[in-house]
Order: sequence, then structure tokens, then C-alpha cells
Amino acid sequence: MEKLIIVIERSSDHFGAYSENCDGIYAAGDSLDAVKTDTFEAIRILKENLPETQWPVILKGDFEVEWKIDVPSFLEYYSKYMSLAGMEKMTGVNQKQLSNYMNHRSVPRPRQTKRIRDGIHRFAEELLSITL
Repeated sequence: MEKLIIVIERSSDHFGAYSENCDGIYAAGDSLDAVKTDTFEAIRILKENLPETQWPVILKGDFEVEWKIDVPSFLEYYSKYMSLAGMEKMTGVNQKQLSNYMNHRSVPRPRQTKRIRDGIHRFAEELLSITL
């Protein structure tokens, strides 16, 4: 099964998405859910308006979508659910710096991006290990 990679980024007034590995797929929305829905609509429209011979190869067979979200967009969206203090404990990056990333006052270097990603992944693994 092919993997369609979609990158989601936040601008000043909406979320936007584009495919890293498939030309012609662009989407926008007011939330992560809206931009994801619009992405599937963009794929549907692309398939509807082009003959199958002109579809990107990845869309001709079964594919799964891998969503990638940049650090500022992640922090802004999930700050509704997790405080910056909590994210600081998860990632080891102080809240002021996380706030700067979230509000686009600075851009995280690759090392900081890795620290944030690794901390969030550790937290997600802990959540997955909960048994009820």
C-alpha cells in the first residue's frame, strides 16, 4: 500500500495542507479536522476531473495518508488540550520558548523540533499503554 504524505501548516488565518509526494493536492480549513476533510475532497475532485490515465500513480491504487504537522501548528492546536507547562514537562523545552514557536515569533531548530517530537511521542506511548 502506498503512503500519501500530507503536510499541515498554520498560517495567520487558517490551516493549509499540501502533499509532499503527490502533485496537485492542496487543502485549507479553519481547523485540523477541516483541513483533513478538505484534503480528501481535493483528492476526490482531482480524480473526478482527470481521466484515470492522468492520475498521480499513488492515487491509482490503495493508499494510506500520513499526516505531518509542523511544530507551531501542533502547539497552537493542542494547547486547547495541554498546557504549555505540561508540554514543557513532556519535552524539556521551556514554556516561553514553546509560546514563541506557537505564536510564530521564532522557528524551532531541528534539534528543538526533535526534542518536542520525541517528548510528545513518549507521552503518546504512555497513553497507549493504559489498560482499563
